[in-house]
Amino acid sequence: MNPELLQAVQVAVLIMAGLGVFFASLLALADRYLHVEEDPRLEEVEKLLPGNNCGACGQPGCAAFAAELVKGTAKPGQCTVSTPENLARIAEFLGVDVGAGEKRVARLKCGGGEGMVTHLADYRGVKSCRAAVIVDGGGRACPWGCLGLGDCERSCTFDAISMNWEGLPQVSVELCTACEDCVEACPLDLFTIVPLSHKLFVQCSSPLTGEEARARCAAACDACGRCAADSPPGVIEIVDGLPVIHYDRDRKPSERATWRCPTGAIVWLEGDQFTQPLVEISRERIRA
Repeated sequence: MNPELLQAVQVAVLIMAGLGVFFASLLALADRYLHVEEDPRLEEVEKLLPGNNCGACGQPGCAAFAAELVKGTAKPGQCTVSTPENLARIAEFLGVDVGAGEKRVARLKCGGGEGMVTHLADYRGVKSCRAAVIVDGGGRACPWGCLGLGDCERSCTFDAISMNWEGLPQVSVELCTACEDCVEACPLDLFTIVPLSHKLFVQCSSPLTGEEARARCAAACDACGRCAADSPPGVIEIVDGLPVIHYDRDRKPSERATWRCPTGAIVWLEGDQFTQPLVEISRERIRA
């Protein structure tokens, strides 16, 4: 081999070896002085969490929530989808109180199922609410109501949503984790995440009032104001044709607000939406 070439190769090898030693030393120093010790409790706490990574606790996933628990900046009870037994185990392991976290669920702001809404045309395209909205709005006279094509059902990774006999998505309170997948999937923004204690709920999104609202959907709110009149002052007010319920007032909403609603648009929910007796009574009253 040419002596000059051999010398060049040797120099290159020495340079590479020197760089390797330099960077290895740098990494060793960084590991020694910048290393952050991981709390040994972190892995154990994460194992006791459900692993849904649903975000119901307010953190992006179970690992992040476990870190907050170990730091003491969160309480086990903030995980509203875990079992009471596991929450108790976490609290005992960390030596803290379980704490309380109110379960939140997805609710649908529409009660206009099959037989309730006037149809202008039959949609026969791809079975997708988003596609129907793009094409012709789904063919219903109420462009603000649920199209019943199941985008929300397919988006729910926890099987908490199923289409009921009226063609409306029904959310299982037991299975719902408040992950907001259905909120993102609905092209008409009909899902909202609310605390389970918010039992008085308006299942209508139409801004229309009076006969114009009822002509399009038998379950529409017509802004008659009876619910507001039957509630403590300031608890319910009609804004842009729809009741707005104030849960932050001294006096709380009550079931009485639903008693005189002529269309059943405002309901009192004790569990899963659309399965409560009051809702069924409202349906029968409308059909009669």
